[in-house]
Amino acid sequence: MFKLKSRHRELLAMIKGNWPRLALSMICMLIMAGSTAAAAYLIRPALDDVFINKNVQMLKLIPVALFFAYLLKSLAMFGQVFLMTYVGQDIVRQLRNRLYARIQDLPLSFFQKEQTGVLMSRVTNDVNIIQAMVSTAVTGSIRDIFTIIGLTGVIFYQIWGLAIFAFLVLPIAFYPMIVFGRKVRHYSTGVQEAMADVSAFLHETIAGNKIVKAFGMEAYEKQRFRAKTAFLFRLWIKEAKVRSITSPLNQLLGGIGIAAIIGYGGFQVVKGVYTAGTFASFMAAVLLLYEPIKKLSNFNNALQQGLAATDRVYEIIERQSEIAEDPEPVELQTGPHRVSFDRVAFTYGEKTVLQDINLNVDVGQIVALVGMSGGGKTSLVNLIPRFYDVAGGAIYIDGIDIRRFSIDSLRRQIAIVTQEPILFNDSVRNNIAYGRTGASEEQIVEAAKAAYADEFIGKLPQGFDTNIGELGGQLSGGEKQRLCIARALIKDAPILILDEATSSLDSEAERLVQKALDNLMKSRTTFVIAHRLSTIANADRIIVLVAGQIIETGTHDQLLALGGEYYKLHRMQFENEQLSVN
Repeated sequence: MFKLKSRHRELLAMIKGNWPRLALSMICMLIMAGSTAAAAYLIRPALDDVFINKNVQMLKLIPVALFFAYLLKSLAMFGQVFLMTYVGQDIVRQLRNRLYARIQDLPLSFFQKEQTGVLMSRVTNDVNIIQAMVSTAVTGSIRDIFTIIGLTGVIFYQIWGLAIFAFLVLPIAFYPMIVFGRKVRHYSTGVQEAMADVSAFLHETIAGNKIVKAFGMEAYEKQRFRAKTAFLFRLWIKEAKVRSITSPLNQLLGGIGIAAIIGYGGFQVVKGVYTAGTFASFMAAVLLLYEPIKKLSNFNNALQQGLAATDRVYEIIERQSEIAEDPEPVELQTGPHRVSFDRVAFTYGEKTVLQDINLNVDVGQIVALVGMSGGGKTSLVNLIPRFYDVAGGAIYIDGIDIRRFSIDSLRRQIAIVTQEPILFNDSVRNNIAYGRTGASEEQIVEAAKAAYADEFIGKLPQGFDTNIGELGGQLSGGEKQRLCIARALIKDAPILILDEATSSLDSEAERLVQKALDNLMKSRTTFVIAHRLSTIANADRIIVLVAGQIIETGTHDQLLALGGEYYKLHRMQFENEQLSVN
């Protein structure tokens, strides 16, 4: 038996939030049900009084009554469809907003586990299925229940004995709805998951199309897509088979009942127990009665699909973030900051990434982090804005544990430039001002100049108003990185994180970007993850990380003189550069 969960109650609360429209829609449904029942009832006087008794007065009245019955039904139908579509779309809007807001609030670890296409499918496809459940299944079932009640009154009023017999068939008709409804929900969940998988595949292969073509894997990806659509097709067919069998079964059961009623009732008319008009009116009401009962089976299928989609959507909405806000958070004020790591440890899953990290970075200092890939450099800097939380120890800003600060105020004090320049499909101006939407034109231009981006921006078709395409696809790597630096400059945050910001650039682009970074680092507490050691020779301190531990610390010259791990890294890189030149 279906058990109502908190998520379903919340969905019902959203529906109730539109109670004025729901109330009007209910009135429309009642009018539709009343009009249908009235039309069935009017068959009796039409046959008995007009066709048999030749009553001219009734001949004038009945067509007018039927006209007004159908006019009211048509107007009520329009009102009901429009109002319930409005309610359904309003719930879609609310759910999409809640789902997107929750996705944005979840930590980075969530995005590393989930596929982008799957999340997109939940925001679009699954929410649409819920809308269909609300505006079609729920409202349609309510409308048909009203119709069933109205027609039931007619048939019991006309011939109560036959009415009892007709209702003996109803429980049998409802049985397939219950049995097949469960199967529909099961298959619907599978279909929605397969659709999400297809969406994820499309996102990956379209975004990575350059690699697909470079490795000549078009035929391979086509075959993978065909396999996924074939699996989706098989699930669709299973669901369609279950959905398709429900209505014919109800038709058969209804047909058996109607045949029996006609056989018995016709005999009673022949004997003179009932008039032809009474029996015809009764039969019309019974035929009209079975139609909404059949529809209820289809509505039940849509309801089961919607409930499956609701579960998938609320899996995200109800997910708790690993990054918890302090119950009484402290606001981190704007200004220069000192950052300290005290015996910090960090694990990702069961893997220990960092252990026993002790580090003090004074206001305005530039600290460089170096080491082989996988040493924990990016993990260390990701702990500062609380993209992840420490597993042991603590990080302090100005002597206060960062977990005590509100997450919003903490991240306002930090600017980040990553190895991969992330830009949005928007204008140059809006990309620079991202994070400081109230920035003036003068501030935007100054940031572009300080990032050495003003020259190439001036050559773009619409200058600062030029749309740069998805992920900045219309710009070169160096141009994209300079826009990211301009974005960090305009934020004017006192703590700066540079995560291999020049590693993917050629020499000429790196030279310009490095000049822009020099401007960005002035008077800021800076953490630099370095790919090329030559770019950090002037750092106040260099930290060497190996297997999640600090094994060396000092200036460039001190570490070279030490002849340890940094010396080996420097020598290895120098030899590689010499080989590439030769």
